[in-house]
Amino acid sequence: MSTRFWCETAWVDGQVATGVLLTADETGTLTSVETEIDTPPTIAEVVPGFTLPGGVNAHSHAFHRILRGRTHGDGGTFWTWREVMYSVAARLTPESYETVARAVFAEMLAGGYTSVGEFHYVHHAPDGTPYGAGDSTRAHAMERALARAATSAGMRIRLLDTCYLTGGIDSELSAEQARFGDGTIDGYMDRHAALSESFATEFPVISPGESFVHVGSAIHSIRAVPAANLPRFAELDEPVHVHLSEQPAENEACQAAYGTTPTQVLDRSGVVASNLSAVHATHLSNDDIASLGGAEANIVMCPCTEADLADGIGPARELADAGATISIGSDQHVVLDALRETQGLEAGERLHSGQRGRFSPAELISSLTTGGARSLDLPVGELAVGKACDFIAVRTDSMRTFGSVGEQVILSATSADVAMTVSGAHVRVRDGVHTELGEISELYRAAFAALGMED
Repeated sequence: MSTRFWCETAWVDGQVATGVLLTADETGTLTSVETEIDTPPTIAEVVPGFTLPGGVNAHSHAFHRILRGRTHGDGGTFWTWREVMYSVAARLTPESYETVARAVFAEMLAGGYTSVGEFHYVHHAPDGTPYGAGDSTRAHAMERALARAATSAGMRIRLLDTCYLTGGIDSELSAEQARFGDGTIDGYMDRHAALSESFATEFPVISPGESFVHVGSAIHSIRAVPAANLPRFAELDEPVHVHLSEQPAENEACQAAYGTTPTQVLDRSGVVASNLSAVHATHLSNDDIASLGGAEANIVMCPCTEADLADGIGPARELADAGATISIGSDQHVVLDALRETQGLEAGERLHSGQRGRFSPAELISSLTTGGARSLDLPVGELAVGKACDFIAVRTDSMRTFGSVGEQVILSATSADVAMTVSGAHVRVRDGVHTELGEISELYRAAFAALGMED
């Protein structure tokens, strides 16, 4: 059996097309994309407004959503915010994390994302004991919790299994960080290989539409993985992500320890390549930009988080011009709004440069879709045959979007205008309500209760 959607207008082959008929097979993979079909077939669901490929959220920490609206009372800094984050991380169990992540992924879908790169480092019990020690059925319990949460919500996930070995350059993990670490690089690589093998069996990659769980790797940061260990990541044939130069203090510590920038430490280690995604990339030198661009690396900008944490504005336009591919992430989920996050990319560029139109509407759509698909190496980001049938329908007649011309709606719409979210050819969210999980606010009520944070 096939599923068909007739879209009033849609983004196809880099332009606005009208009367677009999407046909997906029983696996949720697109088998036909036809344009200029003036009348919708009777068996097709009519999708009004402007249809975009599903947004790709290339950088997420699901549990950080719990901090929303709870870290502003005293102003603070990135580093004091981090202490509050650690306190939430300490509360997580596999069971509670599944409840939290299910709510987050449901909100993510309502906000216009259909795929996510989950940068995951809460691997073990709070004292650092691996789940599964003495009970193999509990192995990879936190990772399985995230995978189950994603599949139950209908969110396509690349679980970025993160290496976190030190609390800072040449310093041990703190007590709060004990559950993040694997002791040594060999410990990480062994666990990562076992996780990948386990997930390949439990969540097999079958076809683009029905393969919802994928595994990748991540270096938490230059602070958390010694330079001597970095070449091991150049051996991996999968997406590799890294927090890069988010804060000046990170650059200063790296300069003191290694005599150069974090980007150059990665480059010397052979990690800077086309499968690398540098997250934030805020405080870069010209040489850093040249290295990342020359390698055709991916850059994941997280504008709302970078503004919230006062990180600064990264050189996105310069990186793109140098050859890097720009993508979008929501990081700590200040908002889960794919459109607002994408608008933040251009807004930052305008504030930084004093110029408008640093990224065209078409380039902004690419950063949200094909850019993220490249970063996560997922078969999404385009309404094209052979890709997953993942898309969002954006209202063009709301008080925010009425009168917007073509693709310029990317700069006027918000998540409130996402009328429908589809992944794997299944409607996951209609008008802000998850079709299977119900009201998303109620999912959060359960999530906060699971963490003992009802008040």
